[in-house]
Order: sequence, then C-alpha cells, then structure tokens
Amino acid sequence: MKRYTKALLTVTLLLTLAACGAAEDHSAEEVARTIRGDYLAMQSCEAQCEVTADYGQRVYDFSYDFAMVGEETTLRMTAPEAVAGLTVTMTGEQGELSYAGTMVETGDLSDQGLSPVTALPTLLELARSGFIETCTLVTEDEQEFLQVRYHNPELEQGEGQETLLTFDPDSGALLFGEIMVDGDLVLYGTFSTFTMVIGEEEDTTQR
Repeated sequence: MKRYTKALLTVTLLLTLAACGAAEDHSAEEVARTIRGDYLAMQSCEAQCEVTADYGQRVYDFSYDFAMVGEETTLRMTAPEAVAGLTVTMTGEQGELSYAGTMVETGDLSDQGLSPVTALPTLLELARSGFIETCTLVTEDEQEFLQVRYHNPELEQGEGQETLLTFDPDSGALLFGEIMVDGDLVLYGTFSTFTMVIGEEEDTTQR
C-alpha cells in the first residue's frame, strides 16, 4: 500500500458513507450550484498544490504554484528539487504546452491525455461543467466540507474517469481532488492555498 493511500482511503470512506442519500440532500445541492456558479464566473485563480500521480509501477510527487487568467494557465514547479523553478504555460483554446526549461516526462495517466501537468486545469473544468453524480456536505474534525463526485452518466460505476472534488462550502475554494480511471486511483491533489477572483470580488482561503 503506497504511502498516501491509507490517509486517502480514510477520507474517502468518510465521504462515501456520508454520501448515502445525497440525491435528497437539498442543502448540499444548493451549495454545489452556488459553487458551480462561482467557478463559471471566475476570472482568475491562484493556488499552491501538491499532486501525486500513480502509474502503477511508478509513483511521482509534484508541488506547483498555479495561476489561471482567462484561457491561460501557468504552473511553476516547486518540487521535486530537480525540476523546481521550471514553468509550464498552457493555452486552453489550443491545448498546447510550452516549457521554460527541461520538463521531466512522466507520460499520460489515461487515454484522454491526463497527466500531472494537465490535472489541475482538468479539475477546474470539472468544477465548472462536469456532470455531478452525487454531492453532499460532510463534517470531519468539526469542519464542514462539500464533496462532489463527477462521472459520465452513460458509463457504469468503475468505468472511465471518475473525479471526486472537495470544496470549502463557504468560500468555494478547492481543497482536495482525486481522479480514478477504470476504478484505479491515478491522481490525488491537495490544495494548501486557493484564491479566486469572481467578477470584481476576490475570495481567499488558506488551509
């Protein structure tokens, strides 16, 4: 069992148990709709994130400073030390990558091109427009979270890509994200800070 799996399974179990009957949880649905509206109206965001990518035989840990303005996304790597300071710039319309320096190539995590670099924009796009399978408010250590699961409704459980995002229900800040492909956990991210600008307002959450 890999070093991050035990903690992840504990959190996932708590969220899964609380998710029972989520379709009837009107309060959670209202919060989820409000947060989706915020992400649709979001002009820019900045975050610090730690990402673990699991390729089965290989596991990679990365840390990023992340910034998105409009269609442009910039990630500056802060760990591992060998690539710290390297920058990745992505343009949403073209989906192209340009590197300021030499990037370590780890390969894709899915046949849709998911990678440690594209994972963060993928999570934000799901928060904006992903199909919500379940949503629920959960409490852990006296702190409340909104947990939202995204999955293609045409697929069975365990098929294709399934994503679980955890938000601060008050600010809408993204706190955790995990992506599963065909039932296997391939990526897990923790956001230590998340700041977003909605219209002329700025909402900042630090954990």
